[in-house]
Amino acid sequence: MLKKTLKQIHEMVGGLNNITDFESIIAAGVSIDSRHIEPNNLFIPLRGEQVDGHQFVEKAISQGAAASFWQKDAGEPPAGLPCIMVENTEKALQDLAKAYRKQLNCKVIGITGSNGKTTTKDMVAALLQTMYRVHKTSGNFNNHLGLPLTILGMDEDTEVAVLEMGMSSRGEIEFLSKLAEPDLAIITNIGESHLLDLGSREEIANAKLEIVAGLKAGGTLIYHGDEPLLRDRIERDLTNLHVVSFGREDKNDLYPISITQTDNSTSFEINGDFREPYTIPVLGVHNVQNALAAMLVAKLLRVNDTHIRNGFESVRLTNMRMELVAGAKGQKIINDAYNASPTSMKAAIELVETLEGFQSKYLVLGDMLELGNQEKEFHVNIGKIIQPDKINAVFTYGSLGHFIAEGARKSFPVDRVFSYENKTALITDLKERTSLNDLILVKASRGMKLEEIVQALQN
Repeated sequence: MLKKTLKQIHEMVGGLNNITDFESIIAAGVSIDSRHIEPNNLFIPLRGEQVDGHQFVEKAISQGAAASFWQKDAGEPPAGLPCIMVENTEKALQDLAKAYRKQLNCKVIGITGSNGKTTTKDMVAALLQTMYRVHKTSGNFNNHLGLPLTILGMDEDTEVAVLEMGMSSRGEIEFLSKLAEPDLAIITNIGESHLLDLGSREEIANAKLEIVAGLKAGGTLIYHGDEPLLRDRIERDLTNLHVVSFGREDKNDLYPISITQTDNSTSFEINGDFREPYTIPVLGVHNVQNALAAMLVAKLLRVNDTHIRNGFESVRLTNMRMELVAGAKGQKIINDAYNASPTSMKAAIELVETLEGFQSKYLVLGDMLELGNQEKEFHVNIGKIIQPDKINAVFTYGSLGHFIAEGARKSFPVDRVFSYENKTALITDLKERTSLNDLILVKASRGMKLEEIVQALQN
């Protein structure tokens, strides 16, 4: 983590006050939450709509913080406390992270995309950890605050940083890319997430391509080559950029020539000289795409094939992403409740439809959020693609989930499609219907909190 004297930090952020009395104090790590201060942290008070972090500065220092930033327009800092005055504390956090990143002698991998960012991050880190000291984004610390905090949490001997970059509007990925200055950048795919904010998949593609804004000279963009919105734009406007592609189609630099699915892993062969299958301990053909992106990073950083295979064996995905858990009655539950879009929802449904060896298979699907004025159509279409000869029953939750049920009823009998606005009622009925060796997929956008259904089935 960041470990600097206050004098060094003052210089890195262009501090405005005289800190002669405190300049030799050493700060180790940063925190923006006074409730989670660790010894010698630098506390960074941020202003929110409801709370101003400056009111917690004294508390943070009394709990062990070495020092604090102080925003110029917040008045005079508490007398006698080690504070570095800055124009804006949020910008100072970002400036500190940018300066620290420039001081580190490490490779940076930047990852964005509509779906699969976190899974790809976990896979890239697993492969690179077989040969390098790796630091990766924790959870979803992937925005204008999370990314700087992730960078400032890196040890000075870090050899590779794997950084996830999220967004909700244009300009955000560009800002994060310029802050992190990636050596390699990945765009996992272009889906429908953020249609509400950006209006079209074309604009989503443009927003994701902002990741090249901070790409270092000589850097490489790794992208999903099956997506024409990416391929056409790259071939037209980014001809001077070094690019490599992955995807299902054989026009890509890396693609699978076979995929085999079991109930708890996926094996695949790739084009090229290697014919022995690779195995990832996660479910879903879509996760093969994420694995291909991770392999390209590994190969560019000279990780050999043996280490790649060992890395895949050690992959552990962030919770609630195609996570296979057991229910109290012996059901197998795929907990994919972290997020959802039409693209990822379709992939998860197709996965369940292809898995064999289960007594019955059930889908529990909730609202997909942020889809704009086409949200009803997207939900109805998801219902329509579900195959009644491969799925025993469909349960939906939420006002938009109701439209999934509407679409499913076009091919399912009425007594096999159930729509709920009450989560407790859904859980009760699902518990009664499911039993030993049944497979249940649980998936929706994060705001629907469908992990509560998974937890109820486990109790």
